[in-house]
Amino acid sequence: MIHIITGSTLGGAEYVGDHLSELLESQGYETNIHNQAVLKDIPADSIWLIVTSTHGAGDYPENIQSFINELMATPPKTSELKFAVIGIGDSSYDTFCLAGLNAHHLLEDIGATPLCDCLTIDIQKYPVPEDAAEEWLEKNIHIFD
Repeated sequence: MIHIITGSTLGGAEYVGDHLSELLESQGYETNIHNQAVLKDIPADSIWLIVTSTHGAGDYPENIQSFINELMATPPKTSELKFAVIGIGDSSYDTFCLAGLNAHHLLEDIGATPLCDCLTIDIQKYPVPEDAAEEWLEKNIHIFD
């Protein structure tokens, strides 16, 4: 099971999560999307795919903030947890994709296993971030096996 956890202010990360879910399911993977993630509802012995934008001065969007806070305060046993993170942002800001990068480092710090480096999607280059996410998935779908 791949748990897709989104952090979105304007909906872009949710669109990317939905698109990746459809692509993964078309390849036989089972997914579950969490647009209002609650830590206790997401098994830590599975695969997490976090898709988040960055809000304000490098902050997490409101809909994922409590999940991240809980993860920092009381991390679950993560020895079986594998993850990938996609950050969406605008490179004209000095906090470009900071929420995604921070989520990636947080998961590493609590002992989860990264499946790949954090993907950063620049909306200056990809105004439709689903396109960049799809390109990434086509090249990296094997990491979810």
